[in-house]
Amino acid sequence: MGLFDAIVGAINSPDQQASPDQLGSILGAVQQLSGSRNLDANTTQAMISLVGSFVRSALQEKSQAGGEAQAQAIVNQFGGTQPSPAAVQSLFSPQQQQQVAQATSQGTGLNLETVQALLPVVVPIILNLLKTGAPTQSAQGSNPVLHSFLDTNGDGSFDVGDALNLAGRFMQR
Repeated sequence: MGLFDAIVGAINSPDQQASPDQLGSILGAVQQLSGSRNLDANTTQAMISLVGSFVRSALQEKSQAGGEAQAQAIVNQFGGTQPSPAAVQSLFSPQQQQQVAQATSQGTGLNLETVQALLPVVVPIILNLLKTGAPTQSAQGSNPVLHSFLDTNGDGSFDVGDALNLAGRFMQR
């Protein structure tokens, strides 16, 4: 199941936290990010995709070390639409932050300082998207969105930028 399919499934499930309002809030944060930095949609999507791949690797490491529950705890604690340097620090060492920023700068054409300033904005948005699959307080179980993102079956369908793009189209219907 692709990441977008997992998000739509979470929206349609009363046992997951996802709602059209939550998805709209996430998309609004992405639009605000683009607007505040005068980024075109393609650059923003590329940045989110690149950072998302690093977030995925970091969460996979956390999951391997402490189980998917550890990854879910990070998602629950730091997922949001407000900038959070702590979210970046929870996933990446200072050296890793530099690597993420350099790779994202090279992949998007944005200067390194801009990317470094945007990491505390982008990482919580990505984590918030993953939070959509968290069980409601009355439900038990795992998070299918996080599970799909971690892509434990290895099919490679985890691109956050593409999922947000599809989500935007979905919300316009």
